[in-house]
Amino acid sequence: MGIFSALLGNAGSVNQEDLIKQYGQLLIDGETVELGFKLIRDTFIFTSKRLILIEKQGITGSKVEYKSIAYKSITRFSIETAGTFELDAELKIWVSSELNPSVVKQFNRSVNVYDVQKVLAYHIL
Repeated sequence: MGIFSALLGNAGSVNQEDLIKQYGQLLIDGETVELGFKLIRDTFIFTSKRLILIEKQGITGSKVEYKSIAYKSITRFSIETAGTFELDAELKIWVSSELNPSVVKQFNRSVNVYDVQKVLAYHIL
């Protein structure tokens, strides 16, 4: 992921082995990492059972919030693909009975947003 893209807040793909090394303690028995993305300080991971959002807070980033969203609680999602002159695509996820999306993430062009859509569709539909 390029620094310019990172500064704009766009997500880039992260290697599965790296995610397991860093966040393996969050996984339960039988749960596997399918896809993972990193923003400047935040990471989100699609596993075989849920979506895990890791948000670093504060100046030093030493305070970390781990959010877990079960796929069954995701009611809808949308993906807006990049236009001809745009550099990114956007993912929005709504969690049960919320009017506004609970998760909004920007992806850079290094991420195949259709792969993200396939993982969500597989687990939600």
